[in-house]
Amino acid sequence: MVMNVKGYAALAVKEDLVPHSFVRRDPREDDVVIDILYSGVCHSDIHNAYNDWGGAKYPMVPGHEIIGRVVHVGKSVTKFAVGDLAGVGCMVDSCQHCSACEQGLEQYCEEGNTLTYNDIDRHDGLPTFGGYSDKIVVTEKFVVKVPEGIDLRGAAPLLCAGITTWSPLRHWQVGEGSKVAVVGLGGLGHMAIKLANALGAEVTLFTRSPGKEADARRLGASHVVLSTDPEQMKASANQFDLIIDTVPYVHDLNPYLPTLALSGTLVLVGYLGALDPFLNTVPLILGRKSVAGSVIGGIAETQEMLDFCGQHGITADVEVINIQDINSAWQRMLKSDVKYRFVIDIASLK
Repeated sequence: MVMNVKGYAALAVKEDLVPHSFVRRDPREDDVVIDILYSGVCHSDIHNAYNDWGGAKYPMVPGHEIIGRVVHVGKSVTKFAVGDLAGVGCMVDSCQHCSACEQGLEQYCEEGNTLTYNDIDRHDGLPTFGGYSDKIVVTEKFVVKVPEGIDLRGAAPLLCAGITTWSPLRHWQVGEGSKVAVVGLGGLGHMAIKLANALGAEVTLFTRSPGKEADARRLGASHVVLSTDPEQMKASANQFDLIIDTVPYVHDLNPYLPTLALSGTLVLVGYLGALDPFLNTVPLILGRKSVAGSVIGGIAETQEMLDFCGQHGITADVEVINIQDINSAWQRMLKSDVKYRFVIDIASLK
């Protein structure tokens, strides 16, 4: 079954994406073949293509927020049938036998999970290619069911931005009566507000931009704190059970630590790298407070999040684009000129 696929790829570092034809691997017995309908555009797509994190492999077909319809199932597949709606997120495989995988936390696979793109298939050694394309082949264990009736365009970013914020909300047991703050209002931040609010938490946005209050409240925040205002920050002391920090670049965490309640946690979900300035441990020690990290979520957790979103009518706020406009969309993303996620209509490839 030769699978000729059309897509868009980065052929070298910091070059524009261009049309690219390639061949997907032959489907195995446990594989699902998906016709891609929509692919979300994540900031990490740019980081990977620009080799900001190292390890870039070209040609690179980005995209790990994938919604589509099943067109073929292997003979051992039991979860999916032809015609089903399906989703694929940031990873397409893992070792399946380490401690993390056995807990359903494949994102922390001790052998390293297999990423949806810019990685190597652990079975046949072929490169993985992402959702900026018209078809994808994935083992059924790493495909999730998309609830009927959900807006498919707005559902695509749930596979990354949604699960990245859902996982810490669930791990730190956010629910009725919880007080949650979100730092930054972008693709991740707007999903954190929606999900925390739907779980019953009282939500506050920390922002450096005075103009974001109306949008934050529309999304579900009860309070907005200007983090550059010392008086507003002082008035927020000892309040939050959980702070979800979505900022994707190095920034000072110290102003937020006094706003944590006793035994509260600030969890980083947006930034990878060294902290600068250093953390002041005094508020940590004097309030049993924690700074933690979290990345995406396991497959079971992703399914739980999608089902929750289907029940509550939650999707990302998106701007749908044709794939021919991807390079200008990336430039706009670098200027934070999107509310709040671009989604590619893959029909434009045809």
